[in-house]
Amino acid sequence: MTATVSDQQLKQMLSDPKTMRKGFELVVRQYSEQLYWQIRRIVVSHDDADDVLQNTFLKAWNALSSFHGDSKLLTWLSRIAINESLDFVRKQKNVVMTSTDDGELGLANQLMADDYFDGNETEAQLQEAIAGLPEVQRAVFNMRYFEEMKYSEMSKVLGTSEGALKASYHIAVKKISDFFHRKD
Repeated sequence: MTATVSDQQLKQMLSDPKTMRKGFELVVRQYSEQLYWQIRRIVVSHDDADDVLQNTFLKAWNALSSFHGDSKLLTWLSRIAINESLDFVRKQKNVVMTSTDDGELGLANQLMADDYFDGNETEAQLQEAIAGLPEVQRAVFNMRYFEEMKYSEMSKVLGTSEGALKASYHIAVKKISDFFHRKD
């Protein structure tokens, strides 16, 4: 396993044209797994998460000149990843709405059939409940529940007030709870 490089060192490398490429390679190595799981919890599918992760890093590379180092690199990358994930979900929703194929499996069944999914049926149902949330509630729930991200950090990532995030999280929890009560 590669030793992690400090945020400050990475920012210095990214700001110098001579070390920018090497710095970005380190960023990709250091943050890929964490960003992958942020994305995967929103888009659900492994293959889609890989695609969105790649788009996230492409967008980050192209936007390096606009990164001023005011926030942590992970916060900046998370914002890009979440926005890319939400854009992907919105596009998928449009495709599903225009699709005439009514024979699609439910998300829980799709997950159970996914070679990359290693959870049980309850985990698959939780993912189905989360997928039924509006995009922003889904992102807020995932960041708070799975990543245990503080509301102050989420506020920086999503550009929303902490109060609105707390409300979104509690509404999401209520909807997920209701989903499981309906399953009983």
